[in-house]
Amino acid sequence: MSINNTICAISSPAGVGAIAIIRLSGENSFNIASAIISQKQKFLKSEPNKLIFTEIISEDKIIDEVLITKFQAPYSFTGENMVEIYCHGSEYIQKEILYLLIKNGAEIAEPGEYTKRAFLNGKMDLSQSEAVADLISSQSSESHRIAINQMKGNISNEISDLREKMIELVSLMELELDFGEEDVEFADRTKILEIIDLITAKIKSLTASFKYGNAIKSGVPITIAGEPNVGKSTLLNALLNEERAIVSSIPGTTRDSIEEELILDGIKFRIIDTAGIRKAGDEIEEIGIQRTYDKISKSQIIILMLDANSSKEQQNMFIGSIIPLIKEDQHLIIAINKIDKTTEEKNKTLSDSLNTVHISAKEDINIDILCSMLVGYVKSLKGSNDVIITSVRHIDALNSALDALERAKLSLEGQISGDLVSLDIREAMYYLGEISGNISNEEVLGAIFQKFCIGK
Repeated sequence: MSINNTICAISSPAGVGAIAIIRLSGENSFNIASAIISQKQKFLKSEPNKLIFTEIISEDKIIDEVLITKFQAPYSFTGENMVEIYCHGSEYIQKEILYLLIKNGAEIAEPGEYTKRAFLNGKMDLSQSEAVADLISSQSSESHRIAINQMKGNISNEISDLREKMIELVSLMELELDFGEEDVEFADRTKILEIIDLITAKIKSLTASFKYGNAIKSGVPITIAGEPNVGKSTLLNALLNEERAIVSSIPGTTRDSIEEELILDGIKFRIIDTAGIRKAGDEIEEIGIQRTYDKISKSQIIILMLDANSSKEQQNMFIGSIIPLIKEDQHLIIAINKIDKTTEEKNKTLSDSLNTVHISAKEDINIDILCSMLVGYVKSLKGSNDVIITSVRHIDALNSALDALERAKLSLEGQISGDLVSLDIREAMYYLGEISGNISNEEVLGAIFQKFCIGK
């Protein structure tokens, strides 16, 4: 990509709306935009950030009446000269304006090219650039909050602090090597080990936040599982507060998975209602049950539903058949349903040492408690650190930095030469630099910004 060209794209959502936004960025943005409007001189002489009413003209034909504004470099999103045109939302009008801009020298932008230019022009670092995409795709208040904080630079600041500490360590190690013959010690190895431990603890705190960050960014997958006719579909409807799943007293009514989204306390949950677990009566039901097991294996939370009217022995037997399927990083909630059809005394005997809630999905009893349990579990993943990692790329880089620091620590403890220790610390710095973009290459940048929409 040539940074010297001028790009254009529609920056508003696809389709017909009242208003659409078309954006240009590049050195020739002002001249190209002025070539297609009626108020050429007024626009060129106007102050930046001022709206001007004008017409889009093509061969003396009026295409549209628009508002247009210019942003002077470096005071723009991309750090370049930029123009935004606010036209009517007709797809025909949008395409005509793009055609005129291209005819006068602009090029269609690649996906994410505006944000990529903002990064290349020093308006934001790479982690902030990625946060732009997260902000656009945020679907809950918590994912929005995390993306905003990342755009403001909370990850960047953490990485910068860590790299500064590492630079100080490398300087001490290499200064000692320069004066090795004078037998001068600039680097107290015990003190360096302490600093490495502090850096390592901070990085581990960041990596630990990924479980929470990934859940918030992607939505927390929940599988509702249980035997047939225990009320799984009724619970799904109760959580959604709508009749989404078919409810019937006939066992095996749900034969395939149903997935819906639910926002609780700003957190997005992806709730999956599954086929009842039992010995299948036919081939189709068998496929549905196998899919239930598959959904259980891929979910972060499993709500295992039991019938309050079944015996304690039956409940324990079924729980025992499911427990081996639950992995260490998954969370199990036992929901004992239909308490409206049993006596309070009998219900009390059904408590269990597991994470249990007694509910009536049909009568909406204790559904609020179940919701609080879901939210409470997700919030427990956050920990005390407000800097949340949401990117797999960041996690990979942090883990690589941890490996390099571990090698540096072993070298120090083994009295290995300081130059080798310095190399390991430099390698850790390199991986942290990949997060903020201090270290980057065109292939990595292409993979990151390809995920953006065209107009951003």
